[in-house]
Amino acid sequence: MEERLKQPGMTSGQTVQDTDPGEMEINLVELLVRLLEKWKIIALAAILGAVVAGAITFGLITPTYTATAKLYVLNGSNSLLNLSDFQLGNYLATDYQEVFVTHEVQEAVIAQLNLAYTTEELEEMITITNPNNTRILYISCDSKDPEEACAIANTFATVAQAFIEARMDSKQPSLFSEAIVPELPSSPNNTLNVILGFALGLLIACGVITVLFITDDRIRTREDIEKYMDIPTLGMMPLNKDDPSVTKKGGHNGRKKASSKGGSAA
Repeated sequence: MEERLKQPGMTSGQTVQDTDPGEMEINLVELLVRLLEKWKIIALAAILGAVVAGAITFGLITPTYTATAKLYVLNGSNSLLNLSDFQLGNYLATDYQEVFVTHEVQEAVIAQLNLAYTTEELEEMITITNPNNTRILYISCDSKDPEEACAIANTFATVAQAFIEARMDSKQPSLFSEAIVPELPSSPNNTLNVILGFALGLLIACGVITVLFITDDRIRTREDIEKYMDIPTLGMMPLNKDDPSVTKKGGHNGRKKASSKGGSAA
């Protein structure tokens, strides 16, 4: 006779190797039903996660502002622009990016603005980018103070202009665009953080409910008796709640005990 009994010590989410494949599908359906039954708890956890994430984002994280100045790189030729001029300008733009990490330029910026930062700290605040197929350098500064971010980006641009002309024997790049004081912070992303908090609360609630479902091995219905003991039920007797011998703990681990006893059901 094919072994169909649930092995002692196994939970409702586990099956023996020779169990019908349909049983796992039934368990998944039962899990989905359990999640739907607990939708209020799941929704509350998701909302709580969004509230906590919003509180941390708006109350504990200091916003960061980004200001950007732009330099246009010239190749020193007055001739009409051709492909070789454009390629040379691209090479110069790449070389000029190294100017902003030299200590001479950084120290000059610190001295002009009377900053309290070290050169290492200032370098971490600055980002230099050169978009593909352009001769424009983007000088971006991140700071907790929007006015400071603007001042540092513009000062870096002017100091770099003079340094390039004096030290690199090259024509001074032109100031393509001055940085302006940013009105909105660049980070944190408040909307994204709230959405992530909502999703995290949702996942945690679903995970807890799933774990409780898998570890719950109590016999609750007539179908559980037939499924885990492989015996038919002849009838059902209503539970007398006034009986002092009946407790809530009496049904715990019922599947394990029932499977090990292998008794009959009335």
